[in-house]
Amino acid sequence: MRHPEEYVEAVLACVESVPRGRVTTYGAIADAVGRYGPRRVGNVMAEHGAAVPWWRVVRADGSLPPSHRGEARQAYLEEGTPLRPSGNVDIVAAFVQPPAVDPGGCTGAPQRSRPT
Repeated sequence: MRHPEEYVEAVLACVESVPRGRVTTYGAIADAVGRYGPRRVGNVMAEHGAAVPWWRVVRADGSLPPSHRGEARQAYLEEGTPLRPSGNVDIVAAFVQPPAVDPGGCTGAPQRSRPT
């Protein structure tokens, strides 16, 4: 799937705005960008996310696809990301809502709120 370049840049900027030890969700990024939905964000991350801290973007329940768990878990431990006994991220403790995107991408400090 071809993604508009400005959309890709906005998604990646949102991911880069998430601080160490915190996470956001695919849906929260879609809300911040204001276009498309969580699946489209996931597609962008799959195609273009290797250069950003991809492990800071999780499903709304705090989980990652099984293929990402090992590498992501190491990053979570290094960053001090709150985890549940299941190994999923403690989404209530770790979630941040990325700021809304302006034409230059995500700017400003992430705000803490409920995951979407």
